[in-house]
Amino acid sequence: MPAPNKKLAGSLSALQALQKGGQRVFQSKSLDRLHRERLLRNGFVQEVMKGWLISSSPSAREGDSTPWYASFWEFCARYCADRFGDKWHLSPEQSLLVHAENTVIPTQLVVYTPQGKNNIVNLLFGTSIYDLKQADMPPAGDVVTRDGLRLYIPAAALVKVPGSFFNRYPIESQVALASIGDASDVLRRLLDGGHSVVAGRLAGAFRRIGRPDIADEIVAAMKAANYTIRDTDPFAAQQAFGTLRPATAPVAGRMEAMWQAMREPVMAVFPKAPGLPKDRGDYIRFVDGIYKSDAYHSLSIEGYSVTPVLIDRVRAGGWDPDHHDDDCKNRDALAARGYWQAFQAVKGSVSEIVAGANPGALARGAHRDWYRELFQPCVAAGLLRAGALAGYRNDAVYLRTSRYVPPRWEAVRDAMPALFDLLEQETEPGVRAVLGHWMFGYIHPYPDGNGRMARFIMNAMLASGGYPWTVVRIEDRNGYLSALDSASIDSNIEPFAKFIAERVQWSMKQSGPS
Repeated sequence: MPAPNKKLAGSLSALQALQKGGQRVFQSKSLDRLHRERLLRNGFVQEVMKGWLISSSPSAREGDSTPWYASFWEFCARYCADRFGDKWHLSPEQSLLVHAENTVIPTQLVVYTPQGKNNIVNLLFGTSIYDLKQADMPPAGDVVTRDGLRLYIPAAALVKVPGSFFNRYPIESQVALASIGDASDVLRRLLDGGHSVVAGRLAGAFRRIGRPDIADEIVAAMKAANYTIRDTDPFAAQQAFGTLRPATAPVAGRMEAMWQAMREPVMAVFPKAPGLPKDRGDYIRFVDGIYKSDAYHSLSIEGYSVTPVLIDRVRAGGWDPDHHDDDCKNRDALAARGYWQAFQAVKGSVSEIVAGANPGALARGAHRDWYRELFQPCVAAGLLRAGALAGYRNDAVYLRTSRYVPPRWEAVRDAMPALFDLLEQETEPGVRAVLGHWMFGYIHPYPDGNGRMARFIMNAMLASGGYPWTVVRIEDRNGYLSALDSASIDSNIEPFAKFIAERVQWSMKQSGPS
């Protein structure tokens, strides 16, 4: 009789065969009963509902939503395809959210299908699918498939969504409107359907975001077809807008729109910038003095077990992997050494910033050096492959317990240049610090180290206004992460801005006059 470990190995081999190509979702019938029960018992799979399983990990704690959120969209695509064939698509609202790179996991996904029964299918962690019955499928040209999800194209979705969508999702609406290259993309649908009210709403929306040419053409064409039309702005009066270029990548357009909308709330709560320090040496000495506290708290927030003794030993040069195996193998020691090296690189950048360098332009190149220093010890010790230092991630990442999912890895290549453009163009140091920190974490460009890097970005941007280096404490971790979630999920930056403002004010009192 095979030993238990060999039985589990056989079950894992069966699972591995199903996971080829990165697949995380599969039907229960894909595994025989013994394999399925063994994998469930050992935590390698979870049941979503009768007949459906997702990949999991034995290390996932009870109540950990990460395996489900990592599988959500694949599950929805495969479940709908299995149940409805190709006779389904997401609602116009959800289609626009996906096109606009809104990656938050919805609590309820509305699916339109002629086979719908207006029924709710309850899933894990309070999520669900609602199958809404519709008479007919839209024309083939109105629907596009992306990662297995059938979506309305933006032009068709904009004609379908209610006016309340623009008020509720102003950023996504702006990104979708900016993706329309020519008025004809929406005009044909407006004219064929006789949608005079919708035409007026879209004309008002295009005018509001700085596209009067499209607005004028919509109005002229509808009037030529004998429709009465009236411009109506569907956005809230207080909503702030910049002008997005039509060719802007969706993720970059989304970032620009969020930055514009969030500037005022940040400035409203942030303390006035002291200005670049008169004594730059004194400023850098303060940075040196705060290293121990910063390293302890920043590493602890990320789950490393570091002590002041370990930090001091690393700072004093006592880290010696060539003669001490523990230093070569100890994850915490390697993280502490990497943090020391990265901190020195960031301090060098801060020296240039307080001397007058543009902080966004400097960070554009320097952040890559910071990242390499952060993980060089792990590469040197053989815990990471050298390729880990190459640059941005080339796979999906997920945040533990959060409904927010960072952008697709393909979008990171558009998002990061857009972030540094925004940092370079921003005139308010407090806005650079708060939005630079949050948006770096929002993009999550690296496989690991994003929290530490975001706090480095924050402190480099704080230096541009003469604010002192500011520590986010481990005891504030829950409030800190909750505030980040409010910004990423609800587009509400105020809790995070207030949190950072309070920490900066505390640090200003400790540092004294600059």
